Amino acid sequence: MKLGIVGSGMIVEDVLSFIEDIPAIRLQAICARAGHEEKLAQWQVQYQIAHVYIEYDQLLADQQVDTIYIGLPNHLHYSYAKQALEQGKHVICEKPFTSNLQELLELKDIALRQHLVLVEAISNQYLKNTIAIKEQLKTLGDIKIVQCNYSQFSSRYSRFKAGEMLPAFNPAMSGGALMDINLYNIHLVVGLFGVPNAVHYHANIERGIDTSGILLLDYDHFKCVCIGSKDTNAPNQTHIQGDQGYITIEGSTNMMDHFDYVSHSKPAVRVDVKDHPHRMYDEFVEFERIIQQQDLLKVSEMLDHSEKVMNVIEQAKSSAGLVFGADV
Repeated sequence: MKLGIVGSGMIVEDVLSFIEDIPAIRLQAICARAGHEEKLAQWQVQYQIAHVYIEYDQLLADQQVDTIYIGLPNHLHYSYAKQALEQGKHVICEKPFTSNLQELLELKDIALRQHLVLVEAISNQYLKNTIAIKEQLKTLGDIKIVQCNYSQFSSRYSRFKAGEMLPAFNPAMSGGALMDINLYNIHLVVGLFGVPNAVHYHANIERGIDTSGILLLDYDHFKCVCIGSKDTNAPNQTHIQGDQGYITIEGSTNMMDHFDYVSHSKPAVRVDVKDHPHRMYDEFVEFERIIQQQDLLKVSEMLDHSEKVMNVIEQAKSSAGLVFGADV
């Protein structure tokens, strides 16, 4: 993979911190808007990046780049991904994939027609500990209750309450708790159990944006609650409860650092099969493999998963009366 990155925020810094640990990925170029030249110059030296651009068109025109990673604010994902696909580039797009389902379906259609790789960067779908949880589910018996809590007080919340309109809490930029941290909970649950039969979102809404909320997913044979909060803190935990045992995940659902498995007949067991400390490492290893092998079957599988998640998001938005991004 010959990678070009667009963005200069914290998520891009995250990628830069581990990407050199994957030798098959060559970091060819990085692009950010004017005003970030000093940071780009520093990164170029630090990470030995061949080219730096301040115009996206320049990055897309770079023939040495075959894949674009989009690490921009949520509302820009669709337009930047579309431009990259139209220029024949593979695309790795940060979560949430798009602001609404229609945008995702359009990108999916373009990618599949042109035999290009298009994937959502959602760490918990690739982590080895997630895969291990899937293997343990059958030992829990009948699942009865699933509960996920990802609460992280935002450093920007006080400024938002004071009247500032910041990207993290801006409906026009697809901000809020549902599209940020609760999205990890949804990806995990849908990845493990598929599409729920009913979706209801009870949100704390301030100035048109959900600062926190409780998402209820009904799977008929079991019930699930996903809590996402940017206006409070609490211990982050996930519990998957069956009639023969349960799994507890300590920490947020984007990390999956380890999990504890408890059955009725055996002592508790702690499971941790990760082989790299960074939560995004496994997904980029898989992205490189997908692109190198042109594994379009896997691309289609992951796009179908992202579509299921976006369907849940659309139902949640409708339930709470939320309007984001291009819909505003």
